[in-house]
Amino acid sequence: MANSSSSEQPAWQRNSIFEFFASLKLAVVLLAVLIVAAIAGTIYESSFDAKVARAYVYGAPWFNLWLVLLGANLACSALSRWPWRKHHLAFLITHLGIITLLIGSLIGRIWGVEGTITLFKGEPPTNRLLVNERQLRVHDVDGIVKGYPAEFLHHPPTPQHPRDLGLLASGAHLQIVDYAPAIEAKLNPKQVSEDGAPALHFTIATAIMNQHLDGWLLADDPQHGNFSMGLANIELKRGTATSVAAGVSPAAQPIRLPPQNEEVDLEESIFAFSKAPDEQIGHVRKGGSTGTKVRLIAPENGNKGQVIISTGDKQATFDVAENLGRDVPIENTPFSLTIENYWPDFRIENGKPSSLSDQPNNPAVLVTIRGKGVPVTSAETNPHGTGKELAATGGPPAMPAPGEEAPNHLTLFIADDGAITYKLASRKNGKSAGKIDLNTPLPTGWADWQLVADDTMPNAQPQMDFTPVKPEQTSASSSALADLPDGVRVQIQQNGETFERWAPAGWQITIPIRQRTDSPWRTSPNEITVAYGWKVIGLPIGLELLDFEVKRNEGSDSPAGFKSTLQIVTADGETATGACWMNNPFSFPGTWWRTWTGLTYKISQASWNPENLNQSTVQILRDPGWLLKWIGSLLVVIGVFMMFYLQPYRKQTEGEPITPSAVTPEKRTREAPAVSTSAL
Repeated sequence: MANSSSSEQPAWQRNSIFEFFASLKLAVVLLAVLIVAAIAGTIYESSFDAKVARAYVYGAPWFNLWLVLLGANLACSALSRWPWRKHHLAFLITHLGIITLLIGSLIGRIWGVEGTITLFKGEPPTNRLLVNERQLRVHDVDGIVKGYPAEFLHHPPTPQHPRDLGLLASGAHLQIVDYAPAIEAKLNPKQVSEDGAPALHFTIATAIMNQHLDGWLLADDPQHGNFSMGLANIELKRGTATSVAAGVSPAAQPIRLPPQNEEVDLEESIFAFSKAPDEQIGHVRKGGSTGTKVRLIAPENGNKGQVIISTGDKQATFDVAENLGRDVPIENTPFSLTIENYWPDFRIENGKPSSLSDQPNNPAVLVTIRGKGVPVTSAETNPHGTGKELAATGGPPAMPAPGEEAPNHLTLFIADDGAITYKLASRKNGKSAGKIDLNTPLPTGWADWQLVADDTMPNAQPQMDFTPVKPEQTSASSSALADLPDGVRVQIQQNGETFERWAPAGWQITIPIRQRTDSPWRTSPNEITVAYGWKVIGLPIGLELLDFEVKRNEGSDSPAGFKSTLQIVTADGETATGACWMNNPFSFPGTWWRTWTGLTYKISQASWNPENLNQSTVQILRDPGWLLKWIGSLLVVIGVFMMFYLQPYRKQTEGEPITPSAVTPEKRTREAPAVSTSAL
């Protein structure tokens, strides 16, 4: 309880600064701003992602300052009751709990660790934790790797307002002069005299989809020797193509299935184009092919067109817009139809379907046919082929598994004398081989795609060109742009020379510089390495993936769960083994007092790679303020319970109750401050 007279208060309680921090008005303002910030953070997180909400609200410096001010307000409010009495106990416990909770939160925010590590079975332990923050890492000429914060959600650098990073060990001046949310990497090999590989430049185009692609290939290069188009692959090798044996190509021969006269469950997905009615792509997902022919009639008057389904001698028509996503029976047949997706202006970007615009310039549709029937047994009545099933998302036919040859495949060969030959596999036309002349089109048999080889290099080394991509300057869809990495343009100035290069996220680039030697008039050529990507933190422990298991649902290939078995290694040689799976983490060190104090690493299963079951990604969390948060929360609950439910701690005065007749105007004036401050 506050003193009844301000003259009886200690001098420090009458100090204007103390009164400001202990005031109820400050508490109302602080709490109101925190409430508004929490609402804004929730909106940011739902509209964008958690990273944006953390950058603007929860992880911003002003939010930390606001929590410190709230803690100071609570502490001063409690001290304003000095000397404390018995009935102040609940009030003090509640304030102490909130202050403890705030301290624990600040400790966790400042000294806590949270990130992910991707592990591969058979590889040695790693301690490189990736944090969800961008960073520029520079490997300087002195051999030291320096990290610079490079998070540009707020104010990205521009040529007019660059981000100055200071001087390097070589004396060079480092700046980030630009930022791009999407960077496109393209191989642009350079000619060398020796120790290179043959290189070939090609263009491939289609009139149906109005697409034109081009690129360089390096012979027998695992990274730059292949070009993927989703269902089709192009690669370059050294040597000369061998001829294909005469006779009927394997792709044109009938597909013989075991004799089967009884009906089974069939499911087939078919991908059809309005501009190419004979170029549908079908994949059996269950049982066998239905033998259905699907045609897409071009949209008219703003609709999405119609789908014509032909099964044997029966035909049915469905409106795309009315039946999109619905399971509809096909009359007079045992089958039903679902129109999975529709693209008005179809494009393939990075092996995925997308629409360039909302205009019906190149309509395409994905249809799934289901029902009981006898599978069609020959390729003649099944024009859809026998490729892999569609992606689970209902997209176009999926990419082949690693190491598996695509159903449409073109291998180019370049001989020592520069002669170019090819081996072509087409689902439609079978296999063929021959010779290619420069600037002469080669029909691929993949719809109307045609390839032209227009340039070669006898000896070349890989060199990448990085170019920022802007939505208004490209035909790429928004989903394709989202798959591209962001990047920064780095500038290094030294001795009057300026070097600039784009550095995309996940890439490492080298920038040449000239370093001074012992003589002040001489310099020697050198280079520094720059990498832009996630912030890397070195942990005092290393993680090794011993095993990764995937449990499947009975009767299907869908995953029911996955588990990683890990080995933890410390610098002292201590080891421990544990397993984690979804919602079941394990901790290291596992002693109870470390777990209860938060001084432990909590390891959880984060994600996995369905195409590589020797890979697993785990999340690492360490929160040294964990115990203080729990203690603070418990104190708040105890204090609130005491204030509302225990009578001795609900009283605000001691002794006899004060009656209205006993209160004089002078006493009322003296006690006014005490009443106002007790509101806290």
